[in-house]
Amino acid sequence: MASGNNSILLLEDDLKLSNEIQLFLNNQNFDCEIVLNGQDCLEKIKLKSYDLLILDINVPIINGIDVCKNTRTMGIKTPVMMLTAFSDIDNKVNALESGADDYLAKPFHFEELHARIKALLRRAKQNVEEFEKIIIADLEIIPETMQVYRSEKQIMLTPKEYKLLLALAKAKGKTLSKQVIAEEVWNINFETGTNTIEVYINFLRNKIDKDYTEKLIHTRPGFGYYLKND
Repeated sequence: MASGNNSILLLEDDLKLSNEIQLFLNNQNFDCEIVLNGQDCLEKIKLKSYDLLILDINVPIINGIDVCKNTRTMGIKTPVMMLTAFSDIDNKVNALESGADDYLAKPFHFEELHARIKALLRRAKQNVEEFEKIIIADLEIIPETMQVYRSEKQIMLTPKEYKLLLALAKAKGKTLSKQVIAEEVWNINFETGTNTIEVYINFLRNKIDKDYTEKLIHTRPGFGYYLKND
């Protein structure tokens, strides 16, 4: 398979079914590996990073729920889909409480499996992007801890100032109108003429730009504001 495809580890001890799933997923441009028991699955997870884990519950040595629990205990946040013949509510609850992200009962249509996989991978990508560090010139924003640094010096921001800075940073140099800023930061539509956004832009400039030669927060008259190292 071409490099760059999403990698999937499938724990399924029914050899006929696991081969059918692998063939289907490989044809959908995924790289799918098969393991037949929970112990081998955990060993693989320790050695290699996967984009998605598909775990059957009723497998030899270590069952799928315990594999999922162990994976989460190790701090691995890879999306997990449970795939099993057990469709009663208790098994669903157990699977989700063990740290699984989704649950698909057998028998299933491959098209539904494919749709669920795409949804899980899309959500995982959004989660990673949400917490990815943002660096613009010597400005560093760490969304996971909501910390901001300029030239390695920490800058203390109020929650609203931080949200405004993050909105500007995520726009990647594009100009944000006051309307867009109002919706993203305050979740409201501002009346024309209100100067709240200008006030907060000035707060930010005083903290982010004032002590530095290179200015990062810019005004595009009549259009809005943008964050960029010009």
